[in-house]
Amino acid sequence: MKYTKLPSTDIKISEICLGTMTWGNQNTEGEGHQQMDFALDRGVNFIDTAELYPVPATAETQGLTSKYIGSWLKKNKTRDQVIIASKIAGPGDYTAHIRTTGFSPHSIKEALDLELKRLQTDYIDLYQLHWPERQTNTFGVRDFKPNPNDRWVDNFNEVLHTLHTFVEAGKIRAVGISNEKAWGTMRFAEEVRNHNFTPISTTQNAYSMLNRVFEGDMAEVSMRENIGLLAYSPLAFGVLTGKYIEGTAADNARLNLFPRFARYSSEQSSEATKQYLLLAKDLGMSLTTLALAFVNQRPFVTSNIIGATNLEQLKENIDSINIQLSKETLDRINAIHASIPNPAP
Repeated sequence: MKYTKLPSTDIKISEICLGTMTWGNQNTEGEGHQQMDFALDRGVNFIDTAELYPVPATAETQGLTSKYIGSWLKKNKTRDQVIIASKIAGPGDYTAHIRTTGFSPHSIKEALDLELKRLQTDYIDLYQLHWPERQTNTFGVRDFKPNPNDRWVDNFNEVLHTLHTFVEAGKIRAVGISNEKAWGTMRFAEEVRNHNFTPISTTQNAYSMLNRVFEGDMAEVSMRENIGLLAYSPLAFGVLTGKYIEGTAADNARLNLFPRFARYSSEQSSEATKQYLLLAKDLGMSLTTLALAFVNQRPFVTSNIIGATNLEQLKENIDSINIQLSKETLDRINAIHASIPNPAP
């Protein structure tokens, strides 16, 4: 395994992060525990969850993922061996079953305390805002369109002050954002500089060979402001395994179970995937390995969040950290990207 540190901290993390959002829906508690055992045995020490999980989110399953991690921690008594990241859910109809008060000081306190209880721990290593409160283009929305009904009032200072108090109290070690845009990220950085708050360490955004939108503005912000990318959906909901193109996806594969998750299923995405699949075959490796190795090598990526529903998938995903793509291979990837740029937003 390869390791780095969360930016602006001394927290050592693996460059592969174990994603958990299927636990409690597609995976049982026992399977989640098996994945944690397997990942830690192979050097992964970084685990990402959220109060929202599992996904799809429902009132009945909300919080199960973190409870599974908590029961594993209690059983194994290895809290000091793992770095745990979690997230407070953003506002909206999708999360109305959790709360409707956004990132108010009370909401952050409530969310944090409930998550600590689910995880059966006294602290969370990286605590993130799952998505912005303001209305902006997130989760597959390509372009920003001003909304005259957006009643959000700038509260970056208040949110950072609240999070800073929990860092000082020892309940959080580092602070992160997620699904954020360049403007929001710079506003956070501005408030940190002006008020000496806990720095923003990371942003957790979608990034893959089908979605390189991060490179437009956010990559520069990331590298100049020392805010690392935690790349999620590096396999684009499994599309970049090639299994949907080749018709080998199992009945319980994510897009077979939940076809409404069509973010990476456009005609252009399918065509790009076919070209990446041909490239992978020409290189003698799986498309999964090619796609993950590409993300692993990006200079702005702090850790690559991989997810799996079985141990075979998990092994292949973790092993991608050992693959170094040549300049020639990267050039061929970029040529496909240039012909079909960002088919999935």
